[in-house]
This record gives sequence, structure tokens and C-alpha cells, in this order.
Amino acid sequence: MTAPTLYGLPNCDTCKKARNWLTRFDVAHEFVDYRAHPVAPATLKSWAQQLGGWDKLVNKSGTTWRNLLPQRKNPASDPEWTLLLKEYPALVRRPVVVQPDGAVSVGFTDNGFKKLFGR
Repeated sequence: MTAPTLYGLPNCDTCKKARNWLTRFDVAHEFVDYRAHPVAPATLKSWAQQLGGWDKLVNKSGTTWRNLLPQRKNPASDPEWTLLLKEYPALVRRPVVVQPDGAVSVGFTDNGFKKLFGR
């Protein structure tokens, strides 16, 4: 079995909490800074589909979203969404966890990770 992969930003407090949790519970994992290593548009689309749509993948409560021009806040197609996320990687909810079987989840809570990783 390979380890799960966390996609996030190194200075994100939620990503730090998630990584610390994984270390504390001895869960081997890989971390990918998706600003330094952008995620392919097809992968972003796949994540959004697995999660139930772009609204589940995109963080609309953060500063980055609030600072977008109003006309940028209504992407009408997958290519528009992927272009927006390429331009503003901080819009992706953090962290994105990709399990070895390809299952995707977003965000971090202690109980959520306990359930996700069987701890």
C-alpha cells in the first residue's frame, strides 16, 4: 500500500494541523505544495466530480474568493473553473487528501481524520 497524498500550501494553518495530526498518529504520507507543483486541470476536474461539484472543492469563505472580481465568481464550465484555480491556487479547499485508491476528501478536523484513517 502506498501512502496518502496531501495537497495544500506549506504555510496554511489547516494544512499544518493536518500534517501534524498525521505525524502524531504515525500515518505515512506525502505532501505536495500545489502552488509550487500545480495540479493538472483533468485532476482538478476529477476531484470536483468525486466531491460533488466545484463548490465542494473551492473555498468561497476565504480572502482570495472575496477579493475576486464579481464576474470571476461565476465560472460556467469546467475549463473556466480550472483556469480560475490555476490562476488562484489558494482557492482550493485545504488540504486535499488523495488516498492510494484515488478517493478524495477535503479539509481537516480531528474527528474527520480519525474516521478517514481509522485511528
